[in-house]
Amino acid sequence: MRVKITLLYDGSQFHGFQSQNDGTRTVANKLQEAFTSIGINAKINASGRTDTGVHATGQVIDIDLPPFWHDLSRLKNYLNRLCSPSIMIGHIEEVSDDFHARYSAKKRVYRYLVMVGKPSVFSQKYVSYHDGINAKKIAGAITLFEGEHDFAYFSKSGSEPKSTIREVYKCRFYHYKELYVFSFEANGYLRSQIRMMVDFLLKISDGVLSEKELKEQLEKKKIHNRGLAKPNGLYLAKIKY
Repeated sequence: MRVKITLLYDGSQFHGFQSQNDGTRTVANKLQEAFTSIGINAKINASGRTDTGVHATGQVIDIDLPPFWHDLSRLKNYLNRLCSPSIMIGHIEEVSDDFHARYSAKKRVYRYLVMVGKPSVFSQKYVSYHDGINAKKIAGAITLFEGEHDFAYFSKSGSEPKSTIREVYKCRFYHYKELYVFSFEANGYLRSQIRMMVDFLLKISDGVLSEKELKEQLEKKKIHNRGLAKPNGLYLAKIKY
């Protein structure tokens, strides 16, 4: 039986999601260790990878269960005991055998959280801090990312995707209580793409860069900025199928 598992995790406790063979503490390694300890030896597939320090409130994985694990409520309880407190299993459901957490996904939603002011010892692992925000400038510029673009100039080197073209369906920037929230919904993302986009937008807010320069980089005319926003403000929020 194949199941789809939606989970949350604290990225500050891991060196990214992807499984490593050298004993590095990653989310995938921790999950695989938990599964193995209760007799589930199948490989997990994830909707996507997150970098070191990046969190998730809606990561999705799939895995094939042996016949004796038919009680999904009991499985959820076991996994939460084994993975707590850095990983929490939110929901487990049976899916068809052709379901794949990554390849069946249609849209991926990420959010980036920023606060203004001095970093707090209690929140600095979970939000990014910035000295001042010009909300009008960011709200105007963020929509330039919408549509289908070649994001080659908004990706970190080190990976070789088949294509650097991605479609961004929706971009939003809003103020919620003490937080400024960047929200992106797309069919997929290149390595560190969102952190590069957020960094560019924050520099537009600061007056260091402009919308014109953003358009030039998005159209691959000129690279103006290759900076990365800090990983601790980024969350994989939801996968849509």
